[in-house]
Amino acid sequence: MFGLHLQEILVIALIVLLLFGGKKIPELMRGLGRGVKEFKDGMDGNGEKKAEDAEKEVTEEKP
Repeated sequence: MFGLHLQEILVIALIVLLLFGGKKIPELMRGLGRGVKEFKDGMDGNGEKKAEDAEKEVTEEKP
């Protein structure tokens, strides 16, 4: 994986932990997961259907 060894990965993980703190990391990972999922859906064409559905919901809610 990019020529990184275990020690280098641990150092990077420690720096991330120090920068963001323990409470913020799960939120960052959740956001990263959502972003990857949206990217995959967009590549498959599923994102267009969801966007159209969201637009329909917004227009139906307005009087």
